[in-house]
Amino acid sequence: MKITRKAYAKINLGLDVTGKRADGYHIVRMIMQNVDLYDTLDFEDNETGEIVLTASSPKIPTDDSNLICKVARQLQDKFNVKKGANINLVKRIPVAAGMAGGSTDGAAAYIALNRLWNLGLSKKELCDLAVSLGADIPYCIMGGTMLAEGIGEVLTEVRDLPHCDIVIAKPAIDVSTGWVYKELDSKEIESHPDIDGIKSAIENGNIHEMCSLIGNVLEPVTASRYEEIGKIENILEENGAIKAFMTGSGPTVFAIFDDRSKAEKARDAVEKSGLAPELFLSGPLTPEE
Repeated sequence: MKITRKAYAKINLGLDVTGKRADGYHIVRMIMQNVDLYDTLDFEDNETGEIVLTASSPKIPTDDSNLICKVARQLQDKFNVKKGANINLVKRIPVAAGMAGGSTDGAAAYIALNRLWNLGLSKKELCDLAVSLGADIPYCIMGGTMLAEGIGEVLTEVRDLPHCDIVIAKPAIDVSTGWVYKELDSKEIESHPDIDGIKSAIENGNIHEMCSLIGNVLEPVTASRYEEIGKIENILEENGAIKAFMTGSGPTVFAIFDDRSKAEKARDAVEKSGLAPELFLSGPLTPEE
């Protein structure tokens, strides 16, 4: 049996950190949104019990350090699965980009292996298993537009984001999430985004109000070290974006547009600048089952 899944990237339409647990996890409130940018994963069962992962990019580890393999091992161990799986990953989502590229691949593994090995688990049960491997994985299993709280695993569905065009631009730098949070902990957060206001604007279908409220408490940390982030945002806004923001811990920038031609013009301007070698014109998306 063979299963193919698309694993969609996410952006943060708002990201606030409200505290830190004793175990080191940060307590967050975020509005998460899938975008139409995805990795493709093929799964095929085997009788050897081995997990064999191949990937399109040499940047991607294919040993047991990869989250996909960790998911497979966890399911094998917990449910006494004797079968293995041959898995091929075609990577499109930028690596170390603040777009949950690893987490969404892990989520795809949960969903596909649940079917491939006939485990019969619900999405809620998969999410309960997933949080031990990564706080973003439960969101990636559920997908769409969500309010994420706790460490990211407490999810509340939000109405679909109104139609818009989204330019995604990743500069040629990699950012350590651990470093960003460590820097955040070392100083006072000066401004917290209005997460409830963002949620309300989305529910009311008001994309302009949403953009006026979006904020990310991690952006001042990352953008203060990497000036490319601010430069890319300026280019996008000068070329018609309602607003441009950093997603996650960065360094990827995304911008919201209410007009496709403006989005194309802005994408071309960023491309011409040479500041973001990985550049996509996308839009919001709620994955199908």
